[in-house]
Amino acid sequence: MKARRNKKQVPSFRKLLKTSKVKLENKLKNKQFKQQSTLKKYRKEQRKLRQAVKDAVSKRPVPLEDPKKKRPGKRIEREEEEEEEALPLDMMDEDDLQLMEDLGQRASFLTRDLSSSEPVHARKRKHEHVMDKYEKIPRTLQTVPEKELIHLLPIKDKSGIIPQTREKPVIDSNQDEENQEEMELEEEIIEDPIRELTIEEHLFERKKKLQEKKMHIATLASAVLSDPESNVKKLKELRSMLMEQDPDVAVTVRKLVIISLMELFKDITPSYKIRPLTEAEKSTKIRKETQKLREFEEGLVSQYKFYLENLEQIVKDWKQRKLKKSNVVSLKAYKGLAEVAVKSLCELLVALPHFNFHNNIIVLIVPLMNDMSKSISEMCCEAVKKLFKQDKLGQASLGVIKVISGFVKGRNYDVRPEMLKTFLCLRIKEVEVKKDTEVINKPKKFMTFKEKRKSLSRMQRKWKKAEEKLERELREAEASESTEKKLKLHTETLNIVFVTYFRILKKAQRSPLLPAVLEGLAKFAHLINVEFFDDLLVVLHSLIESGDLSYQESLHCVQTAFHILSGQGDVLNIDPMKFYTHLYKTLFKLHAGATNEGVEIVLQCLDVMLTKRRKQVSQQRALAFIKRLCTLALHVLPNSSIGILATNRILMHTFPKTDLLLDNESQGSGVFLPELDEPEYCNAQNTALWELHALRRHFHPVVQRFAAHLIAGAPLEGSEALKPELSRRSAAELFEAYSMAAMTFNPPVETSCPKRKDKVIQGDSFFNEDLNQLIKRHCNEVATHLPLDFTKCLKTSLR
Repeated sequence: MKARRNKKQVPSFRKLLKTSKVKLENKLKNKQFKQQSTLKKYRKEQRKLRQAVKDAVSKRPVPLEDPKKKRPGKRIEREEEEEEEALPLDMMDEDDLQLMEDLGQRASFLTRDLSSSEPVHARKRKHEHVMDKYEKIPRTLQTVPEKELIHLLPIKDKSGIIPQTREKPVIDSNQDEENQEEMELEEEIIEDPIRELTIEEHLFERKKKLQEKKMHIATLASAVLSDPESNVKKLKELRSMLMEQDPDVAVTVRKLVIISLMELFKDITPSYKIRPLTEAEKSTKIRKETQKLREFEEGLVSQYKFYLENLEQIVKDWKQRKLKKSNVVSLKAYKGLAEVAVKSLCELLVALPHFNFHNNIIVLIVPLMNDMSKSISEMCCEAVKKLFKQDKLGQASLGVIKVISGFVKGRNYDVRPEMLKTFLCLRIKEVEVKKDTEVINKPKKFMTFKEKRKSLSRMQRKWKKAEEKLERELREAEASESTEKKLKLHTETLNIVFVTYFRILKKAQRSPLLPAVLEGLAKFAHLINVEFFDDLLVVLHSLIESGDLSYQESLHCVQTAFHILSGQGDVLNIDPMKFYTHLYKTLFKLHAGATNEGVEIVLQCLDVMLTKRRKQVSQQRALAFIKRLCTLALHVLPNSSIGILATNRILMHTFPKTDLLLDNESQGSGVFLPELDEPEYCNAQNTALWELHALRRHFHPVVQRFAAHLIAGAPLEGSEALKPELSRRSAAELFEAYSMAAMTFNPPVETSCPKRKDKVIQGDSFFNEDLNQLIKRHCNEVATHLPLDFTKCLKTSLR
């Protein structure tokens, strides 16, 4: 009996949730079909009733006697009727009486002739059965109307002329009547037309509907947030609003529901992954609280799954430009819906990397990173970057990297460069990747009881036991992943990244992905295995020499090469003179126009090439670079000049003997050759930094300050020393800080407004005392008017 009871259990919440959209549509169709069939039956009955009334009024009932028998005159009939009517019931037989009562009950009101008061069964004879009389009446078969023929053109054959005819189609009068009655009913229904609303009334109605929907969404969401375990079923009700059919508010309501559900799932989702229960776990008896928690987790996972499927369907409909049958949402509105759906997927990708279906979200997001729509592509790339930056362990990053690598290979490297630029946000630099041959430090093991008994005393064993217990509790409280696991994940991620980079270097050297690849190699070059260094340097140099690269791409090649050599490459005995020569030769390609942005990469390259490799750099090379950088500072933008002068300051501190460039006297033999592309042989020691005097009169105040500082020998103290906000920043930071990308002066020019004076000086106070006395004396003298004689002056001029 117990087993039978267990079989007839109430269906679980998960089964109740499996009511699909198809079932709901089928139920709606069946309901409509039933209503239509009921309406048709009602119309048919009404039609039959009207026909019966017409027949009863227009026709007389068919008598049950033989119609061929001659009827007596009217007089005889009237006499017989009078006799039968006058015949009392006492004189009738019991059989006849019973028969008349039965026939009176069965007689229909509609089959009688209403024009006369003649009884229906007036001419019945005694002991004569009605059914026998009815059987004697001859049957009149319904005459089939003759079919009319239409004569067509004859056909001529070998045998002769064959006439051709066709039957004229017979129009069914009953069907015409039905159609006419249906049209009449429809006209009756459409008698009261709906009044057309004005634009203002329509907008008011839409606003009212939208407010009602918003209140409904807010009510459901607040109920779920207040008690998620009890109200998890309301998620289904909220999700059903994604199928809103009202065309006035459908798009807005669907967007609101998508955002609301996304925020709900972010809030109520637990911080662990929910796994399906095993058969053994389902069969065991548990407490009510545990059962309630299980039902909540089951419902949450199923609703989360359905929600993600809805978002995927919205994006697919937009991509395929597919219009639904309901025609509620237009094709133009699908893009707005798709953008909201993609935004929700991006939020869930970043917020719930630990929860179920995270890999499914990754598979949806990665192809959208290469979408034609720039807004959607940027949205997905930003979400992936954010995920990489916050992923400390590396599990989620590994999943994304695998999907991106497969997608790039599947598209034959024809993807947006932004996809590969997301690799730069990986947090692998925090962990040192070791060689495969090196043994990774194993985690600390606790001593066994036998080892403790051999080496420790009783008191020491007691203290050791307490110490080990405390360490275990600390490990559980921290809940931190072991270094070994993190190292394994990061190593696997790096392998996939480098495989992608090397494939592009090998197969797609002219691809627009090359700058992103070179930039990534420059960032992770110190983590590459030493075995690949020689081959990678050869590939980079061949790319530079090919001439197919742009200037920035060649700079990335140089930067990658020196990052390789500055890490584990210090062990190798490689002289990268060809990379120094290439950078020295191409420095003058920078100017105040389009290539000004390349100055930042040049500053990073100079830091790696000269400052960090100071022991491998000769004095001649350092002098040549300082001289060329000062010349370059004359014809670039102010922020670039500041960065270049900051680099020269660092180089003068790194190589103290370079201060001879501040002296006019030449050192050694030879003449400076500025047009020579070899920094080692251009005789830079025989020149001076005259460019600093020109930069000292620059319009930018910071450039003036740096030029004066370098002329004084770049002192660390004194009046010519730099302020801390300038001296503590690197060259790249100064380049960004004083950028003029906003098309304004940075720092802004001070306004020269005149100082307002409190007192206005009037009269004598403008002049000194001597001048005042002279003015008074001339004013007091009496003016004597002498006659003017111009002839004297004329005579003297003629002489």
